[in-house]
Amino acid sequence: MDKVLPKEYYQLMEEIQSVDFVLVELTLYLDTHPNDYDAIEQFNLFSKQSKDLRIRFEKSFGPLMQFGKSYSNYPWDWGNAPWPWQV
Repeated sequence: MDKVLPKEYYQLMEEIQSVDFVLVELTLYLDTHPNDYDAIEQFNLFSKQSKDLRIRFEKSFGPLMQFGKSYSNYPWDWGNAPWPWQV
Protein backbone atom coordinates (compact mmCIF):
# COMPACT_ATOMS: atom_id res chain seq x y z
CA MET A 1 0.00 0.00 0.00
CA ASP A 2 1.47 3.35 -1.04
CA LYS A 3 1.66 6.14 1.48
CA VAL A 4 -0.30 9.23 0.43
CA LEU A 5 1.85 12.33 0.69
CA PRO A 6 0.59 15.91 0.91
CA LYS A 7 1.07 18.37 -1.93
CA GLU A 8 3.58 20.35 0.17
CA TYR A 9 5.90 17.31 0.23
CA TYR A 10 6.28 17.43 -3.55
CA GLN A 11 6.48 21.23 -3.65
CA LEU A 12 9.32 21.35 -1.12
CA MET A 13 11.11 18.44 -2.80
CA GLU A 14 10.94 20.25 -6.15
CA GLU A 15 12.26 23.47 -4.59
CA ILE A 16 15.17 21.59 -3.01
CA GLN A 17 15.99 19.90 -6.31
CA SER A 18 15.83 23.20 -8.21
CA VAL A 19 18.08 25.04 -5.75
CA ASP A 20 20.53 22.14 -5.67
CA PHE A 21 20.66 22.13 -9.47
CA VAL A 22 21.67 25.79 -9.38
CA LEU A 23 24.37 24.91 -6.84
CA VAL A 24 25.77 22.20 -9.14
CA GLU A 25 25.89 24.63 -12.04
CA LEU A 26 27.52 27.35 -9.95
CA THR A 27 30.07 24.85 -8.66
CA LEU A 28 31.03 23.90 -12.21
CA TYR A 29 31.27 27.56 -13.19
CA LEU A 30 33.34 28.46 -10.12
CA ASP A 31 35.75 25.60 -10.84
CA THR A 32 36.81 27.55 -13.93
CA HIS A 33 36.15 31.09 -12.64
CA PRO A 34 37.29 31.00 -8.98
CA ASN A 35 37.64 34.78 -8.70
CA ASP A 36 34.08 35.65 -9.76
CA TYR A 37 32.87 37.42 -6.63
CA ASP A 38 29.25 37.69 -7.82
CA ALA A 39 29.08 33.96 -8.55
CA ILE A 40 30.48 33.18 -5.10
CA GLU A 41 27.83 35.41 -3.53
CA GLN A 42 25.15 33.60 -5.55
CA PHE A 43 26.57 30.25 -4.47
CA ASN A 44 26.46 31.27 -0.81
CA LEU A 45 22.91 32.60 -1.18
CA PHE A 46 21.68 29.37 -2.77
CA SER A 47 23.60 27.29 -0.21
CA LYS A 48 21.70 29.01 2.59
CA GLN A 49 18.43 28.62 0.72
CA SER A 50 19.11 24.89 0.25
CA LYS A 51 19.87 24.45 3.94
CA ASP A 52 16.72 26.34 4.97
CA LEU A 53 14.54 24.30 2.60
CA ARG A 54 16.00 21.06 3.92
CA ILE A 55 15.30 22.11 7.50
CA ARG A 56 11.68 22.91 6.58
CA PHE A 57 11.31 19.62 4.75
CA GLU A 58 12.81 17.53 7.54
CA LYS A 59 10.66 19.18 10.23
CA SER A 60 7.54 18.21 8.30
CA PHE A 61 8.46 14.96 6.58
CA GLY A 62 11.53 13.42 8.21
CA PRO A 63 15.19 13.07 7.31
CA LEU A 64 16.55 13.51 3.80
CA MET A 65 19.97 12.01 4.51
CA GLN A 66 21.45 9.50 6.91
CA PHE A 67 24.77 8.98 8.68
CA GLY A 68 24.50 12.08 10.84
CA LYS A 69 23.64 14.46 8.01
CA SER A 70 20.05 14.87 9.26
CA TYR A 71 18.55 14.89 12.74
CA SER A 72 15.98 12.30 13.67
CA ASN A 73 12.57 12.81 15.17
CA TYR A 74 11.37 10.73 18.08
CA PRO A 75 10.70 7.92 17.61
CA TRP A 76 13.45 7.03 15.13
CA ASP A 77 11.85 7.67 11.75
CA TRP A 78 14.51 6.86 9.19
CA GLY A 79 12.76 3.62 8.33
CA ASN A 80 9.50 5.37 7.36
CA ALA A 81 9.10 5.16 3.62
CA PRO A 82 8.98 6.63 1.13
CA TRP A 83 12.54 7.88 1.15
CA PRO A 84 13.27 10.99 -0.94
CA TRP A 85 14.82 8.97 -3.79
CA GLN A 86 11.68 6.81 -4.04
CA VAL A 87 9.35 9.68 -4.90
